Amino acid sequence: MRRVPSLLLASTVGLAACAQDYEAPPGGLTTTFDTIGGVVHVTNIGTPPPARLAPVVSIGPKTLAETGSPDEFGGVTSVALGPDGDVYVADGRNFEVRVFGLHGAHRRTFGREGEGPGEFQALSSLAWAGDLLLTMDPMLGRVGEWSRAGEWLGQRRTRGRRTGWPGPRFYPVGPDELYRRALGAAYETSFGSALRSLYVGLNSRGATGDTLPELPEPPDASSSAIVCQYGEGYLTAFTIPFAPSFLEHPGPGGVMYSAFTRDYRIAVTRNHGADTVRVIQRPLPAEPVTDAEWEEGTRKFEEWYAENRSADCEPSGPTRYATKPILGPFEIATDGKLWVKVRRMDGDLWEVFDVDGRLLASVPAPPHAPTGVAPAFGPSDHLLTIRRDSLDLDHVDVWRLERGSS
Repeated sequence: MRRVPSLLLASTVGLAACAQDYEAPPGGLTTTFDTIGGVVHVTNIGTPPPARLAPVVSIGPKTLAETGSPDEFGGVTSVALGPDGDVYVADGRNFEVRVFGLHGAHRRTFGREGEGPGEFQALSSLAWAGDLLLTMDPMLGRVGEWSRAGEWLGQRRTRGRRTGWPGPRFYPVGPDELYRRALGAAYETSFGSALRSLYVGLNSRGATGDTLPELPEPPDASSSAIVCQYGEGYLTAFTIPFAPSFLEHPGPGGVMYSAFTRDYRIAVTRNHGADTVRVIQRPLPAEPVTDAEWEEGTRKFEEWYAENRSADCEPSGPTRYATKPILGPFEIATDGKLWVKVRRMDGDLWEVFDVDGRLLASVPAPPHAPTGVAPAFGPSDHLLTIRRDSLDLDHVDVWRLERGSS
């Protein structure tokens, strides 16, 4: 179980109640800054100025006749916009990095399957640290270093090997600052000893020395899954629909961003969550869970349990929540902007905040494939997303945030 910063916990109940009754003023945006006990509270109310995500390029096969072309990907695990303005795509199934211009032209490909220099047993993530392209190979336990031209420059060893798709990722938070997730020190749980995850800071010169431990959840946090034991020790699990969860993301300078998905309230903390320095909040109305949505969301569990009444489940059944979570994942762009995915019945949004917490834009979120691949952000407000078409092929879509246009 994971614990969140105390300031975030202390206010979630009251904020949720306010959010349900809140009605946005007609038009206009008001941002207020209040300092309470040394913590800056930034509140954004209303509608930000017009903005849109303008399409730049879509990289992917246009017809079946293009089979075998460089833009037909086996499976995209990561994308990044380079300092040269090119799009770098990690094709995890082909063990290659493919590079394209912002007009979609294929520039070059490097990497191959293997265990030697410049080779991959797995390619789960890539990101830029200054002029170095870093790649993560969780199977070989190494971070590779590459030039812009695709030359292998060396490696940094990581501890342990990991499997799974798409695998562990980098968390870029600045032009020469990023984190990778790693297993850290052992700690005791009710089930025995376990390993606690860490975020290890990196830059173009190596490890930065910043190590941020995963924030532990509170002991009274609600479960987001039902785990059932049945038969001769078999286990199966079911997701509880609309259950709130806890999100976190490392930030520049050793801070951590964290939030409960049920509240539009993001805390920025230091010292392992002990010190809150900033809270960014935006009261939006909560959306109710309908009877039809609840019945559809719990249908698989109810059907399974009807045939396995002797199963021992923890918890015994799904808890129904009155409202839906409002927050989706949030990311930090290399220029320090905070991009927040907002869940809305009429369509998800990306809302963008500056480094101080001012809301800059609110735009409809473009389609994104449920592949587990995080979006990426580049200079000049670029957003890179992965879209999967009807043929189950991945496309890389590049967008640019344009403010002041409808």
